[in-house]
Amino acid sequence: MSLLPFTVAKFGGTSLADHQAMLRCAQIIKNDASNKVVVVSASSGVTNLLVRLSQKDVSQHEQLAIVSSIRAIQFNITQHLAEETQLNFQIDQLLNELSEFSNAQSLNYCPRIADAILSFGEQMSSCIFAQVLKSVGVNGEMFDVRQVMKTNALYGKAVVNLELLANNAQQLLTPLLVDKVIVTQGFIGQDEDGHTTTLGRGGSDYSAALLAEALHADNLSIWTDVVGIFTTDPRITEHARAIKEISFGEAAEMATFGAKILHPATLIPAMRKNIPVFVGSSKEPEKGGTRIQQFVESSPIYRSIALRREQTLVTVKSPAMLHASGFLAQVFGILAKHELSVDLITTSEISVALTFDNPTGSTQALLNSTVVEELEQLCEVTVEHGLSLIAVIGNKMHRSNGVGTSIFETISGINVRMICHGASEHNLCFLVDEKQANETVEKLHNALFS
Repeated sequence: MSLLPFTVAKFGGTSLADHQAMLRCAQIIKNDASNKVVVVSASSGVTNLLVRLSQKDVSQHEQLAIVSSIRAIQFNITQHLAEETQLNFQIDQLLNELSEFSNAQSLNYCPRIADAILSFGEQMSSCIFAQVLKSVGVNGEMFDVRQVMKTNALYGKAVVNLELLANNAQQLLTPLLVDKVIVTQGFIGQDEDGHTTTLGRGGSDYSAALLAEALHADNLSIWTDVVGIFTTDPRITEHARAIKEISFGEAAEMATFGAKILHPATLIPAMRKNIPVFVGSSKEPEKGGTRIQQFVESSPIYRSIALRREQTLVTVKSPAMLHASGFLAQVFGILAKHELSVDLITTSEISVALTFDNPTGSTQALLNSTVVEELEQLCEVTVEHGLSLIAVIGNKMHRSNGVGTSIFETISGINVRMICHGASEHNLCFLVDEKQANETVEKLHNALFS
């Protein structure tokens, strides 16, 4: 079945926070007939409530309060719609299911139940947004993404079966796109036993990209609350400016090194099928945004500065490294056993420095005394917290004269803990003390982008 060029559009939680926000999103869909699939996150505030509900030892009183808060957020939107009664009935059915899961979780914590609980935000927002589309004259229909997004049972960070997704999407979704706009859920999937899974927090962008790939979409639009991607975080310096277009390679580096506009995995499906990605603000769509594509008109040495906080630095040191083989294999074997993923690495003759990303506090919890004790059987171990990773991102930086000089002269008064350069043509990155992170970014931005 052949379709006209079409777009998969994804809206984040702040874009779906209330009725007015949803109306703005619905108008974006209505104004561009190429928008055929809409992927939604939970309404703003709901996911945080669900995260708490998914944890162990939540009292009955707190469970009731959380469910009541979620109901209030959703009913605050449905009250503006003609189908309020029917929608409220659907929402209450979902909330009743949610209450059953939360009761079970409080009695006996289970990662599978945690994923089930976390999925309800997207289930509710997709039901509501489909009706908002109808209220502006768009033939919107909710579709349960779990029918096509099949995953393994690694709850909390499930891996999607791409072949099944492609087959299911073509069979179940493509026929619907002829005369409907499909509204579906980001972030969630289903394992082979029929249990709900999640792709990890921030996975709604990734879900949208996977669907765009599976459906052979021509474009992917990520609608958020900022006008595109900036040269750095505008909250750090008022001189940050929006970027009109960037390459896939640059965007991948930015997402990996802390730019929160895109989930790091989002670009992988788009790159596989060369699907351009647009990032814009649902609050101000008229201001345009950033287009990410394979080829761009300009490729400056410096494109942006990314900041990633809460980094953990581990240094392992042993004279046994000198002129010996197998030491690194043993170190990484221990880390692999505990499912710890190394971010950056530098080496000297007798020591290795490794960083771990810790955006939600997970690494400090995982890098526990057991891991350290096992490493200490091999070598001397030092663990440091309270660090930030700064990445200067651009093009052909490893071949450009004076890059290191320009960067490190600018921040000569700031202590740098670790430097990585040369492995990628797109970045030079280093660690600084968390307290000096903003100052470092601001100085670099003023020097490199003035």
